[in-house]
Amino acid sequence: MPNDKSNAQSAGPRIWLAFVQRMDGKQVPFQVIQTQENNREAWYIRNAAERIPVTEWTEKGDSVFFTLPAFEVSFRARKEGKEKLSGQFIKVTTGIRQYWPFTADAKDSQRFISNMGSAKKNITGKWDVTITRPNGTTRKALAIFSQEGSSLTGTFLTPSADYRYLEGIVTGDSLKLSSFDGDNIRLLEAEITSENAISGGFFYNGYTGKESWTAVKTDRMPPPEAIDPTRMREGQTRLNFRFPDLQGKWVSINDEKYRRKVVIIQLMGSWCANCLDETRFLIDFYKENHEKGVEIIALTYEYSTDTTRSKVSVEKFKKLLGVPYPILMTGVTAGDDQKAAKTLPQLTDIRSFPTTLILDREGRVRKIETSFYGPGSGEYYIKYKNEFNETLDELIKE
Repeated sequence: MPNDKSNAQSAGPRIWLAFVQRMDGKQVPFQVIQTQENNREAWYIRNAAERIPVTEWTEKGDSVFFTLPAFEVSFRARKEGKEKLSGQFIKVTTGIRQYWPFTADAKDSQRFISNMGSAKKNITGKWDVTITRPNGTTRKALAIFSQEGSSLTGTFLTPSADYRYLEGIVTGDSLKLSSFDGDNIRLLEAEITSENAISGGFFYNGYTGKESWTAVKTDRMPPPEAIDPTRMREGQTRLNFRFPDLQGKWVSINDEKYRRKVVIIQLMGSWCANCLDETRFLIDFYKENHEKGVEIIALTYEYSTDTTRSKVSVEKFKKLLGVPYPILMTGVTAGDDQKAAKTLPQLTDIRSFPTTLILDREGRVRKIETSFYGPGSGEYYIKYKNEFNETLDELIKE
């Protein structure tokens, strides 16, 4: 954003309205906060309670370039005066680079316009969601909404993870929610049919994804369970792997360092926002429990088999969070259907990231976590942490 420090200092934090445009022309809105910290200008992308810092800001003439602290993403734009930017958001994926048209305007600040007036209903609570894929098959989710007036926040819980921080409005009998974190780019729209029903919804996910959805209010529905979660193959109780770390040093689960230790194996990718949430949790857990005989090893599955590219992305991820435990490069992509067979053949298919394996002091796999619900899921994050701590406390005492 243009460097207008005097304005930011005198007026306090300033909110810009930004859009990225999908391949089908649908625009996904998000907000950017311009503020001052320690007499320096700072920028954050906002999703409800989340603040993502803008990094590596560079200006050349009327052009600006910036990135986010994680993921293979960047922005390049042209300044149009002091209050507008237009350009591209560039996202690197497993295949092609995606070029999303991008705009930001300081004159607008609201993520969504209340074009249908004040909210007619309050949808705070839990909702049993049915999402229909383009091929007609369905999948389940649990939505959690919190509404104050017309302001709406929430998330969706799937069998593997949550949709992190969604923010939007209820206007008339319609709801609109969006989120942008560099990895996930989501827009949800629907009609609130009654106090207990939502219909006619569309879920725009990423560059091209589009699904329909409906929901009914529920009181006690738990998050949906995976149909065939990752597990140990019959007759297998231990893992056997050896991969290089970011310095090229080979690390094995059979190394002396891990003998008689409780070991957590994190299957993750530097491209994955839910993995970022889990890594923050694991770092805190590691610091509190390392001296009790707990070790953590992360195995990363990236977008590419290009070692140089993958290493840059993983090092960016590690630097952002200050990860104190080893991150090992499997050399196998997240999209490889044979990734389990190629890296951890003792497992059935790896279906989601993050997936976390917990090993006892004898090296036996005692639990496999295939669902991680992060801080955006509220009570479910607290429940996840409590259950995780209980499991590890028992293993530490053995």
